[in-house]
Amino acid sequence: MDVPVYNMKGDSVGSMSIDEAMLGGSLNPQLIKQAYVCYHANQRQGSARTKGRGEVAGSTRKIYKQKGTGRARHGNKKAPQFRKGGHAHEKRRTREDFRQTMPKKMRRKANLNALLAKLVDNEVKIVDSISFDNPSTKGMAGLLKALGIDRRVLLALPEGAENARLSARNIDDVTMCRSDQLTAWNMLNSRYLIIEKAELEAFLAGPHTQTGKDAKLEPRGRRVAAEGEAA
Repeated sequence: MDVPVYNMKGDSVGSMSIDEAMLGGSLNPQLIKQAYVCYHANQRQGSARTKGRGEVAGSTRKIYKQKGTGRARHGNKKAPQFRKGGHAHEKRRTREDFRQTMPKKMRRKANLNALLAKLVDNEVKIVDSISFDNPSTKGMAGLLKALGIDRRVLLALPEGAENARLSARNIDDVTMCRSDQLTAWNMLNSRYLIIEKAELEAFLAGPHTQTGKDAKLEPRGRRVAAEGEAA
């Protein structure tokens, strides 16, 4: 698969060849959905609570006299049957665990397959270099317009690209992440993905594409490299 590479003016300056087999070969919607639900569930804090009639704000005055009205007897308006009253069976649990797990190889395959889905739909914009001398929201907006971005976009930036991050933080519908932290969750939450060519090559050449036995026998990554230097 040949994907066009653009410059910051939106002009095509070449192409990048990507092996579809490395990304799974074909789309696997079931795997992508399982990973998406897993990432979504793991973001839940599980700390939801509701208030009982003794915790809601309001007056404790008796709303009307006990007898003689022909209506049911009531105390204050905090009873559950009244509007803005407390919950009859309030939720007291302070922490629930919604966490789900997936094997590492399955997560990696799902992330790569989600990237393949974006590539198939022509929703990945590869830029030769994203660099700003100074933070410029106007410059970042011009880049998005030149690339034809009209919906939500995920901007994958390299570590240390502070000017680019500051340029994009005030633009609506722009989400940012580090280019080595692409997941099925953040890619599928946006219509488009913008990433530098060098960063995408590093992502595909890194440990994220190790989905076989070599992930344990010959793992790639910074930690392994650091341990080798220390030795």
